[in-house]
Amino acid sequence: MAYKRNRAINLPAPYLKRIWLEPARVTNREAYPFCLPLLRDEFELSFNKAITIIVGENGTGKSTLLEGIAVLAGYDEAGGGKGYMPVDHSKALEKMGGTLSTALRASWLPKITNGWFFRAESFFSVARYLDEAAIGTPGPPPDFLSHSHGEGFLRFFEERCQRQGIFIFDEPESALSPARQIEFLKLMRRMENIGHCQIIMATHSPVLMAYPNATLLRLTKYGLEPVTVRETDHYKVLREFCDDPDGFVQAAIEE
Repeated sequence: MAYKRNRAINLPAPYLKRIWLEPARVTNREAYPFCLPLLRDEFELSFNKAITIIVGENGTGKSTLLEGIAVLAGYDEAGGGKGYMPVDHSKALEKMGGTLSTALRASWLPKITNGWFFRAESFFSVARYLDEAAIGTPGPPPDFLSHSHGEGFLRFFEERCQRQGIFIFDEPESALSPARQIEFLKLMRRMENIGHCQIIMATHSPVLMAYPNATLLRLTKYGLEPVTVRETDHYKVLREFCDDPDGFVQAAIEE
């Protein structure tokens, strides 16, 4: 039976088709995360493409939303894959994805339990967990922590993202230089070409936002809305900077 559950499914991504908030499961509308503008009305999000990218300012609820989706997929809200708990939750900062997930419903076709939830802030905890778990097992150890943050990130992604599953990335650019972000785009293309990888990502990087043919959504106090890269504040600010770096910085620090 285990083989049947874990074998590859011959269907293309996306597998998670839709999530929605069930009001009857919300215990307190005034408590976080249910007080977020995103969740005040009837919240629903459909996934029509294999790659969905969410952008928005800090505090709008992007990370909390991704945590909730990760828990629905069977991952730990601090990061990792199914069955991994890399962070001691008795000592870790409280996350809200688990709270949100209790009020979310999901539609899958089919339900996928393979994949990973990547959080930049907990990457070293996940990497350390995997390095320690590999001690005494056959083959060379992964040794993710012997690399720089960016190199470790990319090596980690390369080894974990070449198989069927749902992959959730929370601001992966945090540890990636612009050149490394280009390498990450290439990895996304390889994942897309496999045909069996669903990606849900939150990012502040215009480089990653520009991935071709992805669903790009902007999260504001009014909810989620389709957007183009050029319409995002992130792109507009970066363009102003690139047009006149000296003038942009001078004007910014004098405000």
